[in-house]
Amino acid sequence: MSKKECPHHDDDDNHHLHRQILAGILGFIVLILLVIFLIWIILRPTKPRFILQDATVYAFNFSTTGAAVPTPNTLTSTMQVTLTSFNPNQRIGIYYTKLDVYASYRGQQISLATQLPTSYQGHRDVTVWSPFLYGNAVPVSPFLLEPLQQDQNAGGVLVNVKVNGRVKWKVGTWVSGRYHVYVNCPAYIKFVGGDRDNAVGASATEVKLASPGLKLSLVQSCNVDV
Repeated sequence: MSKKECPHHDDDDNHHLHRQILAGILGFIVLILLVIFLIWIILRPTKPRFILQDATVYAFNFSTTGAAVPTPNTLTSTMQVTLTSFNPNQRIGIYYTKLDVYASYRGQQISLATQLPTSYQGHRDVTVWSPFLYGNAVPVSPFLLEPLQQDQNAGGVLVNVKVNGRVKWKVGTWVSGRYHVYVNCPAYIKFVGGDRDNAVGASATEVKLASPGLKLSLVQSCNVDV
């Protein structure tokens, strides 16, 4: 005897298959929408905000030799700066994977780069760094003497504290690739005078910071590019 087929059983199987197909389609649509939402968040995070809180300057000396002595002009600088970074995002964390801090004067780097420690910054969190910046007899352009003397006569010099590095965005358990971050913080250093010898036959000219160890409270907003 042949087995009798049940039409109601076939209808139940078809309905079950249709429900599985519909659930798969809906799940796929939800997954696509979730991916689009995450991509929208990742591609549009708010960049961190940097502030240069203060700077303690221990040395800022420019020396140049006379024309008869072919020795390069040098600038020696030592300072400690306090930088703060604020993450304004409410759902996005920030990994600082590599940050180098250095000082610059009129477009020329005047200190070695100081690397900041790798850190993670949570939602709306604040991170504080206080690195030392050193530049011992750094060769600089001879054209810096005149503008530096002008700055000295004006009572101060504008130094830029710069940060160059990489960041990653974190949403939940997902971490993005690395993005380049560039920060530029202006710092106005005050002079109180200095010794200069410009007489004929002088062997050297110097511009010195008259008050070493001077701590300047700046609270200066920085320009940030990501």
